[in-house]
Amino acid sequence: MARIEITDLRKEFGDFTAVRESSFTIEDGEFFMLLGPSGCGKTTTLRMIAGLELPTSGTIAIDGEDVSQRPATERDIAFVFQMFALYPHMNVRKNITYPLVSQGWDKARVKAKLDEVATILGIHDILDRPVGGLSGGDRQRVALGRAIVREPKAFMMDEPLGALDAEFRERMAEELRALHDRMGATTVYVTHDQLEAMQMGDKIVVMNNAVVEQFGTPREIYDTPATMFVADFIGDPSMNFLPFDGTVAKRATSVDLAGRAVAIPAAREGAEGRLVLGARPEHISLTDDGPLRGRVVATEYLGTSQVVTLETDFGEVKVRTGADRRAAAGETAALAIDGKRVTLFDESSGRALRSELNEGVV
Repeated sequence: MARIEITDLRKEFGDFTAVRESSFTIEDGEFFMLLGPSGCGKTTTLRMIAGLELPTSGTIAIDGEDVSQRPATERDIAFVFQMFALYPHMNVRKNITYPLVSQGWDKARVKAKLDEVATILGIHDILDRPVGGLSGGDRQRVALGRAIVREPKAFMMDEPLGALDAEFRERMAEELRALHDRMGATTVYVTHDQLEAMQMGDKIVVMNNAVVEQFGTPREIYDTPATMFVADFIGDPSMNFLPFDGTVAKRATSVDLAGRAVAIPAAREGAEGRLVLGARPEHISLTDDGPLRGRVVATEYLGTSQVVTLETDFGEVKVRTGADRRAAAGETAALAIDGKRVTLFDESSGRALRSELNEGVV
């Protein structure tokens, strides 16, 4: 399919900068996610890769060839939109085969290709139906069929499941990933849904305010966030932040939180001033004796587990623990933090300090 290299990509609309010096590589055959909140620049980045927008500066290379200033028609890329973008006056069959007919394919080739795509998507039974009467899930299958039938170098998908309800979204997410795996296609997929990105993606770029905050696998993004924004955006509940004033020496293995020593992964750089200790809810446990204490203010029962919210000297802390652990509102509990899994941040920049935990994180 295609290997896509993005180098120092920038896009300006007048005085507004939508994307700032973004760089990352999408390997051949990857399911690649562009993730971030609304307005972060992810859709503009996707549109530049597809050729629907041309960059102000920077380069886009597909299989080693610079296509930065080439229009979409010269990039051999298929685009799948959120709102389906189907031809309402055509039935399913004609919607899917339209790109082939317009390219002058003969009827036998068109029929063979349609049969192949319909089998992949499981839509033989709706080929002669008008698209207006289809469910959201079926319309999205038709939109995918029209993209697949062309056999492009890569697929660009802009929140293709955004118009579906929760049940359809989950089902279609599984189908999309399975379809990708069968075809071995390079797919670039925009979403604001972190669960969708973590479930489907081989690699994820997390964007915020027009810049790439982090680029890596779902596990890298979750376990070793490069910034406080990523740590807060990824995870449900998100990472806990415990701010403190202090000093971290290079090779330090603990920090002083208001006179209480808390273990950390061995520091690879020193820092001082306003720092933040970050810990995921599942990396904090309720104990009878721990370095921190808090008062339980709420519990959320989740079946096999529960999320306990406590008020501490460092602010609100959420703990994911077993469903059978008693945690009544108003009681006081000690907190133990897994020192091998915490991340230290510089509060002013939001950047994660290098440590034994996050060496090599982009």
